[in-house]
Amino acid sequence: MRSLRKGGGNQGDTGSAGEDLAARFLARSRGYALKVRNWRNPADRREEIDLVCRDGEVLVFVEVRTRSEDALVPGFFSIDGRKRRTLRRVIRAYLRLLRHRPRTFRLDVVEVELTAGEPVIRHYENVGLFSA
Repeated sequence: MRSLRKGGGNQGDTGSAGEDLAARFLARSRGYALKVRNWRNPADRREEIDLVCRDGEVLVFVEVRTRSEDALVPGFFSIDGRKRRTLRRVIRAYLRLLRHRPRTFRLDVVEVELTAGEPVIRHYENVGLFSA
């Protein structure tokens, strides 16, 4: 496994390591089944959702935010209006391409804080994204 220490690697490596940690956490601690990782909207390849999982019958889209312990803005709060609009578009695109649309879906956010010791993982379920 890659080093998760501050100052090592580049931003892409850090994000990928955070996604690895988040996927393992969701599988082990929450019982989620990973369906897809880093899914991109075919109509606009810049739009990506980090993880798509199943939580029982619920399809769960997961945005992973990886930060160092001294980050000024925690990962959850770094999801601004622009990112929310992008997430709405990419989730709608994913759902349109499914043969059988799920009865229920939601957005979760997993915040991975890289520390000198063990990473700290915070899981926010059912984050409001489609409310008016």
